[in-house]
Amino acid sequence: MRPVDSPPVQGPPPFEPDPVIEAYKKDVDRTLIRDNLKRTPDERMRALVALQRFAKELRRAGRDALGR
Repeated sequence: MRPVDSPPVQGPPPFEPDPVIEAYKKDVDRTLIRDNLKRTPDERMRALVALQRFAKELRRAGRDALGR
């Protein structure tokens, strides 16, 4: 079964954009979000675990450097 192509949305949005959200959106790199959503849940979890291990190693290295 082929997906049905929807026509593009036309006209003004059904509500007024929130100025606070609009201010934050300019600072968000949405390409990173899109790329992450292309991954499988398993791939995302593996990346999260790798990031946590990296953060743990950075904390350990920082403590060692400061002699604590």
